[in-house]
Amino acid sequence: MKITDYLTPELVVAELAETGKEETLKLLAARVAAVFPELSEKGILAVLREREALGSTGIGGGIAIPHGKMAELEKIVVLFARSRQGIDFAAVDGQPVHLFFLLLAPENSAGIHLKTLAQISRMLKNHDFCEQLREAEDGSSLFAMIKQEDERS
Repeated sequence: MKITDYLTPELVVAELAETGKEETLKLLAARVAAVFPELSEKGILAVLREREALGSTGIGGGIAIPHGKMAELEKIVVLFARSRQGIDFAAVDGQPVHLFFLLLAPENSAGIHLKTLAQISRMLKNHDFCEQLREAEDGSSLFAMIKQEDERS
């Protein structure tokens, strides 16, 4: 299982201009809905907000993995976004978030959902990789880096 089985170049946001958590969640939901018009932007946002209400998905180290499950989905959806300036996402370490991996999964997909989260986490434990993502020039470079790291993991 590879992240790039679910992440496409259209789902890479090279530069988030937002500065707050809510604005960021709205933009991420809008991007997913633009690529998957069968999904409601409001529905995606509701799922993400519901998960964030349980505790921030900002895991520290400048990383957040907003995620949730949707009955309307038939397969996993992964989106990657980067903020050079950092976003206050109420991360557990109180630091701004620069790297976002959003994961949406079908309602009855506990196994693949957890495997995908684990794969994302493995990739993000590589500090050199995270630094490369922070410094990448554009969306195509970001996608290429993720694909390369995905092959190694």
